[in-house]
Amino acid sequence: MTRKYKVLFLCRDNSIRSIMAEALLRELAGHRFDAFSAGSEPAARIHPLALAQLQPGISRRAILSPKSWLEFTGEWAPRMDVVIALDEFAGALYAPAFPGEPLFLDWTIADPLVGTHMGADELARLFDKTFWQIVRQVSAFIELPQYGAHAANSAHAGEAANTIDAVNSISAIHAVNAANVMSVAGGGTKPVRATPAHFDAAAVASAPSDAAACT
Repeated sequence: MTRKYKVLFLCRDNSIRSIMAEALLRELAGHRFDAFSAGSEPAARIHPLALAQLQPGISRRAILSPKSWLEFTGEWAPRMDVVIALDEFAGALYAPAFPGEPLFLDWTIADPLVGTHMGADELARLFDKTFWQIVRQVSAFIELPQYGAHAANSAHAGEAANTIDAVNSISAIHAVNAANVMSVAGGGTKPVRATPAHFDAAAVASAPSDAAACT
C-alpha cells in the first residue's frame, strides 16, 4: 500500500481557517493525504459561518472539531510530514516541537473576524473569500511535484479523477451554499434558492483571493 502524507494545519483557535483547510485537503485528496488541524487556543466549537461554508459540499464534517496542538506533540501522536501555519500566532516561532521534524510551511490567510465592526452581509462575504483562498492554496499544495508524483505513479488510475470530481462537487454547489451563508448571517431561517453555476478548474484560479503562494 502506498504511504499517505500526513499534514497538520494550524491557526490560533482552530475554528475557521485550519478547519476549512483540513476538510478541503481530506475531500480533495484524501486518497493521498491524511489531514489534521489544531490550534494554540482552540475554541469551544467550529464557527457557524465556517461550518456553513463546508455544507453541503464536504463529507465527514462530523469528525471536525477544534483541538489543541499539544495533542500532536506526544509520544503516541501521529508523525506529521508537513505542518502548515495559517496565521502568525501558529508560526514556527510559537509552535511546539512536533515529533519527526516535519516540514513547516507558512501560508498567509487573514482571519475573517479580525478588523472593524462588520455587518452580517460583509462578514459572510469575508468568510466566502477566506474559503476560496484556502481552496486555491490547498489545490496548489496538492499539485506540488513532491506530492503530485504520488498520483502519477499510483496503481489506481481513478485516483487523479477523484480529486477533479471532488473540486467540481464542492464548487458546483457553492453558489447556492454562499447564498445560504448570507441568509444565515442575516438571521434568515430559510435557505436562499439559487442555481448552481457551472464550474471547472479555471474557476479556482479566478475566484477572489489575496492568498500568498505556498512557501
